[in-house]
Amino acid sequence: MSPQVTEARPRDREATRERILQAARELFSEQGYEQVTVRMIAAAADANIALVGRYFGSKAGLFAAVLQGEPTFATLFEGDSDCLPRRLAEWAAERMQHPPESPILRTLERFAGHPEVQGAARERMITAVLNPLEDKLTGPDAPSRARMAASVFLGIGAMRRRVGPQKPTPSDVDRLTAVFEACLADGVK
Repeated sequence: MSPQVTEARPRDREATRERILQAARELFSEQGYEQVTVRMIAAAADANIALVGRYFGSKAGLFAAVLQGEPTFATLFEGDSDCLPRRLAEWAAERMQHPPESPILRTLERFAGHPEVQGAARERMITAVLNPLEDKLTGPDAPSRARMAASVFLGIGAMRRRVGPQKPTPSDVDRLTAVFEACLADGVK
Protein backbone atom coordinates (compact mmCIF):
# COMPACT_ATOMS: atom_id res chain seq x y z
CA MET A 1 0.00 0.00 0.00
CA SER A 2 1.50 3.31 -1.00
CA PRO A 3 1.06 6.36 1.18
CA GLN A 4 -1.46 8.90 -0.04
CA VAL A 5 0.21 11.95 -1.50
CA THR A 6 -1.47 15.28 -0.92
CA GLU A 7 -0.52 18.55 -2.40
CA ALA A 8 0.58 20.82 0.41
CA ARG A 9 0.73 24.54 0.18
CA PRO A 10 4.19 25.84 1.07
CA ARG A 11 4.35 27.46 4.48
CA ASP A 12 4.53 31.21 4.29
CA ARG A 13 3.85 32.88 7.60
CA GLU A 14 3.42 36.39 6.17
CA ALA A 15 1.12 35.23 3.36
CA THR A 16 -1.03 33.29 5.84
CA ARG A 17 -1.17 36.25 8.20
CA GLU A 18 -2.22 38.51 5.31
CA ARG A 19 -4.93 36.04 4.19
CA ILE A 20 -6.32 36.02 7.72
CA LEU A 21 -6.27 39.82 7.87
CA GLN A 22 -8.00 40.11 4.50
CA ALA A 23 -10.66 37.55 5.43
CA ALA A 24 -11.28 39.33 8.73
CA ARG A 25 -11.50 42.72 7.00
CA GLU A 26 -14.10 41.39 4.57
CA LEU A 27 -16.16 39.55 7.18
CA PHE A 28 -16.11 42.38 9.74
CA SER A 29 -17.09 44.81 6.96
CA GLU A 30 -19.98 42.65 5.79
CA GLN A 31 -21.32 41.28 9.07
CA GLY A 32 -20.03 43.46 11.90
CA TYR A 33 -17.94 42.46 14.87
CA GLU A 34 -20.40 40.37 16.90
CA GLN A 35 -21.59 38.13 14.08
CA VAL A 36 -18.14 37.08 12.93
CA THR A 37 -16.36 34.19 14.63
CA VAL A 38 -12.71 33.22 14.58
CA ARG A 39 -13.75 29.94 12.97
CA MET A 40 -15.44 31.86 10.12
CA ILE A 41 -12.34 33.97 9.58
CA ALA A 42 -10.02 30.94 9.56
CA ALA A 43 -12.28 29.14 7.08
CA ALA A 44 -12.46 32.18 4.78
CA ALA A 45 -8.66 32.50 4.93
CA ASP A 46 -8.15 28.79 4.34
CA ALA A 47 -6.04 28.73 7.50
CA ASN A 48 -5.92 26.66 10.65
CA ILE A 49 -7.97 28.29 13.41
CA ALA A 50 -4.99 28.01 15.78
CA LEU A 51 -3.02 30.38 13.54
CA VAL A 52 -5.49 33.19 14.24
CA GLY A 53 -4.65 32.90 17.93
CA ARG A 54 -0.94 32.52 17.26
CA TYR A 55 -0.70 35.61 15.03
CA PHE A 56 -3.30 37.88 16.67
CA GLY A 57 -4.04 36.50 20.14
CA SER A 58 -7.82 36.81 19.91
CA LYS A 59 -10.67 38.04 17.77
CA ALA A 60 -10.27 41.47 19.40
CA GLY A 61 -6.54 41.42 18.62
CA LEU A 62 -7.33 40.54 15.02
CA PHE A 63 -9.84 43.40 14.82
CA ALA A 64 -7.17 45.77 16.17
CA ALA A 65 -4.73 44.55 13.50
CA VAL A 66 -7.37 45.15 10.81
CA LEU A 67 -7.86 48.69 12.14
CA GLN A 68 -4.14 49.40 11.78
CA GLY A 69 -4.50 48.95 8.03
CA GLU A 70 -7.38 51.41 7.70
CA PRO A 71 -7.13 54.98 6.43
CA THR A 72 -6.14 57.58 8.99
CA PHE A 73 -6.86 61.23 9.46
CA ALA A 74 -3.26 62.18 8.65
CA THR A 75 -4.20 64.36 5.69
CA LEU A 76 -6.39 66.49 7.96
CA PHE A 77 -3.33 67.42 10.00
CA GLU A 78 -1.12 68.27 7.02
CA GLY A 79 -0.80 71.71 5.53
CA ASP A 80 -1.10 75.20 6.91
CA SER A 81 -1.73 75.07 10.66
CA ASP A 82 -3.82 78.23 10.54
CA CYS A 83 -6.32 76.36 8.37
CA LEU A 84 -6.49 73.29 10.64
CA PRO A 85 -9.72 74.30 12.44
CA ARG A 86 -11.44 74.80 9.07
CA ARG A 87 -10.20 71.44 7.71
CA LEU A 88 -11.43 69.72 10.86
CA ALA A 89 -14.78 71.52 10.59
CA GLU A 90 -15.27 70.49 6.96
CA TRP A 91 -14.43 66.88 7.80
CA ALA A 92 -16.76 66.92 10.83
CA ALA A 93 -19.55 68.49 8.78
CA GLU A 94 -19.23 65.67 6.25
CA ARG A 95 -19.64 63.19 9.13
CA MET A 96 -23.01 64.86 9.92
CA GLN A 97 -24.30 63.50 6.64
CA HIS A 98 -22.22 60.40 5.94
CA PRO A 99 -20.53 57.71 8.01
CA PRO A 100 -16.83 57.01 7.39
CA GLU A 101 -16.11 55.63 3.92
CA SER A 102 -14.23 52.62 5.28
CA PRO A 103 -16.57 49.72 6.16
CA ILE A 104 -14.18 48.76 8.98
CA LEU A 105 -14.36 52.25 10.47
CA ARG A 106 -18.16 52.05 10.22
CA THR A 107 -17.96 48.74 12.09
CA LEU A 108 -15.74 50.39 14.69
CA GLU A 109 -18.23 53.22 15.00
CA ARG A 110 -21.08 50.74 15.63
CA PHE A 111 -19.23 48.47 18.04
CA ALA A 112 -16.87 50.87 19.85
CA GLY A 113 -18.72 50.22 23.12
CA HIS A 114 -18.44 46.44 22.81
CA PRO A 115 -16.20 45.14 25.62
CA GLU A 116 -13.95 43.22 23.21
CA VAL A 117 -13.57 46.21 20.88
CA GLN A 118 -13.02 48.95 23.47
CA GLY A 119 -9.25 48.46 23.62
CA ALA A 120 -8.89 48.59 19.84
CA ALA A 121 -11.18 51.63 19.65
CA ARG A 122 -9.15 53.40 22.33
CA GLU A 123 -5.85 52.61 20.61
CA ARG A 124 -7.22 53.77 17.25
CA MET A 125 -8.37 57.07 18.75
CA ILE A 126 -4.98 57.63 20.37
CA THR A 127 -2.79 56.71 17.40
CA ALA A 128 -4.92 58.01 14.52
CA VAL A 129 -6.40 61.16 16.06
CA LEU A 130 -5.08 62.30 19.43
CA ASN A 131 -1.33 61.85 18.92
CA PRO A 132 -1.18 63.44 15.44
CA LEU A 133 -3.36 66.32 16.61
CA GLU A 134 -1.27 66.85 19.76
CA ASP A 135 1.83 66.98 17.54
CA LYS A 136 0.32 69.94 15.68
CA LEU A 137 -0.42 71.92 18.86
CA THR A 138 1.87 74.25 20.78
CA GLY A 139 1.43 75.74 24.20
CA PRO A 140 0.06 74.24 27.38
CA ASP A 141 -2.40 71.35 27.69
CA ALA A 142 -2.04 70.03 24.13
CA PRO A 143 -3.41 66.59 25.14
CA SER A 144 -6.47 68.17 26.75
CA ARG A 145 -7.11 70.42 23.75
CA ALA A 146 -6.75 67.47 21.36
CA ARG A 147 -9.26 65.48 23.44
CA MET A 148 -11.74 68.38 23.27
CA ALA A 149 -11.47 68.49 19.48
CA ALA A 150 -11.85 64.68 19.24
CA SER A 151 -14.94 64.91 21.43
CA VAL A 152 -16.56 67.04 18.75
CA PHE A 153 -15.91 64.29 16.17
CA LEU A 154 -17.33 61.63 18.44
CA GLY A 155 -20.38 63.71 19.27
CA ILE A 156 -21.17 64.33 15.62
CA GLY A 157 -20.92 60.62 14.83
CA ALA A 158 -23.12 59.72 17.80
CA MET A 159 -25.72 62.31 16.80
CA ARG A 160 -25.84 61.05 13.20
CA ARG A 161 -26.29 57.44 14.38
CA ARG A 162 -29.04 58.29 16.85
CA VAL A 163 -30.96 61.08 15.11
CA GLY A 164 -30.12 60.43 11.49
CA PRO A 165 -27.98 62.11 8.86
CA GLN A 166 -28.28 65.82 8.30
CA LYS A 167 -26.94 67.77 5.35
CA PRO A 168 -24.53 70.38 6.72
CA THR A 169 -24.97 74.00 5.78
CA PRO A 170 -22.21 76.57 5.26
CA SER A 171 -23.24 78.00 8.65
CA ASP A 172 -22.66 74.59 10.24
CA VAL A 173 -19.11 74.59 8.87
CA ASP A 174 -18.57 78.13 10.18
CA ARG A 175 -19.85 77.17 13.63
CA LEU A 176 -17.73 74.03 13.70
CA THR A 177 -14.70 76.08 12.66
CA ALA A 178 -15.31 78.37 15.66
CA VAL A 179 -15.67 75.34 17.94
CA PHE A 180 -12.40 73.83 16.69
CA GLU A 181 -10.65 77.19 17.00
CA ALA A 182 -11.77 77.33 20.64
CA CYS A 183 -10.74 73.71 21.29
CA LEU A 184 -7.29 74.18 19.77
CA ALA A 185 -6.57 77.70 21.07
CA ASP A 186 -3.17 78.37 22.70
CA GLY A 187 -1.18 77.77 19.60
CA VAL A 188 -0.93 75.48 16.60
CA LYS A 189 2.46 74.57 15.09
